[in-house]
Amino acid sequence: MNPVTMTPHQVATTHDPRRWAAFAVLLVGAFLPPLDFFIVNVALPSIRQGLGATPAEVQLVISGYAGAYAVFLITGGRLGDLFGRRRVFLAGLTGFGLSSVLCGCAVSPMMLIVGRILQGLSAAVMAPQGLASIHALFPDHEKSRALSFYGAAIGLAAVIAQAIGGLLISANLFHLHWRIIFLINLPIVAAVFMGGLPLLPDTRSDHPARLDRVGVVLSALALGLLITPLVEGREAGWPWWSWLMLVACPVAGVLFWRYETALAQRGGTPLVNPELVRMPGLVVGLMGVLLFYVMSAFFLTFSVYLQGALGASALSAGLVFVPCGLGFFLGPLTTPLAIRAFGRFVPAIGMSCEVIGCVLLCLVVAAAPAGQFPASLPMDAALWLIGFGQGWALPTLVRSVIDRGPVGGSGMISGVVNSALQISAALGVAVIGGVFYAVAGVHASPASMARAFIVAMLSVAGCLVVSAVLSVRASAGARRHANRTS
Repeated sequence: MNPVTMTPHQVATTHDPRRWAAFAVLLVGAFLPPLDFFIVNVALPSIRQGLGATPAEVQLVISGYAGAYAVFLITGGRLGDLFGRRRVFLAGLTGFGLSSVLCGCAVSPMMLIVGRILQGLSAAVMAPQGLASIHALFPDHEKSRALSFYGAAIGLAAVIAQAIGGLLISANLFHLHWRIIFLINLPIVAAVFMGGLPLLPDTRSDHPARLDRVGVVLSALALGLLITPLVEGREAGWPWWSWLMLVACPVAGVLFWRYETALAQRGGTPLVNPELVRMPGLVVGLMGVLLFYVMSAFFLTFSVYLQGALGASALSAGLVFVPCGLGFFLGPLTTPLAIRAFGRFVPAIGMSCEVIGCVLLCLVVAAAPAGQFPASLPMDAALWLIGFGQGWALPTLVRSVIDRGPVGGSGMISGVVNSALQISAALGVAVIGGVFYAVAGVHASPASMARAFIVAMLSVAGCLVVSAVLSVRASAGARRHANRTS
């Protein structure tokens, strides 16, 4: 099939035999953003030493990327609906490659921060196209398998990023030190771009409309007012401006919602259609998503515990996550079987596995003497449970939200879901990470850091329990609505 522009209906009815090859290309776009979010953690000491960065500048290397990525994900999904997902995906991929070069060649902290912000913007354009294309490329009986691979790509990237970063920095390829973690993206991007040109059909919405520019600005303002103080406030000591932004956030959110509602009533095409988010179970499902990805705090706090309390190197700490990575990889691959066996309860069951893994990890850490590694076998089992459970929950929870919207709005819905996941990650790191550092204390000892990690993990487990309940309620609400209308 030539890469001509097609509506989702045309793609779904032609059953392109190369759709799985095209999807493999799109999966790289789902894999790279979380990989580059987490891989920087192990490189921060080298970056600080190499560029002479201050602690605040080091924090901006992470938060600049996360903020830009979260704020513009909804817009990125909408751009694919309007201008064609192939074109938008390749544009985002190109921007990601160029900004990675800028990061790898940075000669000052500010140059690196600017490069990371551009990376986040490019990732926001690129990432939603893969999730939206699942809805457009595949018939219903193949969507579960495609979402399983999608969930495996995201989960695996999050888990193996620290191990890959540690390996690359330790190997010191071409004497590039920390720069290699950014420059390694360039050959990957080039290969994917060349592979994507002949393979990707240019799907878009059945009824493309003009981009809601005011909605873009208002949504970016509302999300920016939430994300910025959460990722910068604790590092800056919670100054007055951070509290002012948090107070202004709901005001901007109300303005955005009122504008979108008014635009829809005038017959326009809003960035987020109010009618879509009022669909049965959708809002409750999004609330579940917002609580689900606080698991990002686990990667931060466990890495700090391993390196700060146990004295592990960046490479050793990264390799500890391998059982979790195996669980992440295997979990999504078995979700089709899980769906046939457990149906709409799969997300809740997956999150239950994560909760059990969190509690078991807490028990293992509590039983270990201060400053010594926990028993390896039970620790590996707990990590595997966490990874496997998230591997079940992530793709099925995402699909439960995506499937509640029409194909023509899949880009918008995928942007909303991805944005919710990133906001959840920011909330997890900011709130639960703040709890971790508060319990550990200013002069943290191995015992206080172990205690802080246990408190953080129990907080994560509590959020997952609530998310599991919300996922069941969302499915039940949608099912009752379907029964009433049938």
